[in-house]
Amino acid sequence: MANHSTFPGPFSAIVLLLISLAPLSGQEAQVASSAVDAASSATATAAPDPAAGPAVVQQDKRIFGVLPNYRTVDGSIPFAPITARHKFYIAVKDSFDYPVYYLSGAFAGLNQLEDQSPEFGQGLKGYAKRYVTSYADQAIGNILTEGFFPAVLHEDTRYFRKGQGRKWGRVGYAASRVIVNRNDKGNWTFNASEWLGNGAAVALSNLYYPPETHNVSDNTQKLLIQVATDSFSNILKEFWPDLKRKLFSKKQQ
Repeated sequence: MANHSTFPGPFSAIVLLLISLAPLSGQEAQVASSAVDAASSATATAAPDPAAGPAVVQQDKRIFGVLPNYRTVDGSIPFAPITARHKFYIAVKDSFDYPVYYLSGAFAGLNQLEDQSPEFGQGLKGYAKRYVTSYADQAIGNILTEGFFPAVLHEDTRYFRKGQGRKWGRVGYAASRVIVNRNDKGNWTFNASEWLGNGAAVALSNLYYPPETHNVSDNTQKLLIQVATDSFSNILKEFWPDLKRKLFSKKQQ
């Protein structure tokens, strides 16, 4: 099998596009973060007023201090839709927050150990190719599933945390949000953004993965892995506040 020494042309174009978006995301992040902080301060001591919009509940922006957590909201507060701009803001934050680069490195290392896409080769050059493709998979998937398709289909990109009830019931609820989500009217509906977004991301990945992987079996596997990863991410979002309380309570004892 060929050992490619350079990235394909379409792949380079996608990487340059992602890099070019990063500075813009940082500027928007500062503005949006300031707005959220101001809203949180204003509503911290006030009772929720459905007529004035949803109450802002402070959420950890990172799980374990590392994993991005910008989509989680308290499911008990009155529902109010978010704008298409806000959906893209969440997608950009999930794509360009610094922990994503470390996660991409970890995934690339695992892929290298398992010698996935052997056409990439081994050594530093092979790892670099796996790193950039791993990052592209995450970033493109986030932009499409959390930004583009929710905006087009009027679906809500956020994870509405249940926060109470039996443990396994909450696990099932969190895991199933890749199948069911809310639309901009607040109604529960099929999560078309999850499947169309990840499906489109897998199709685009054929531009930068070796031709040997351009088949139905490999693409289906990629799609299911992406969806399963999102499902597991929802479970982390659901139980992170509980786990955090237990961790801190043990430290205080």
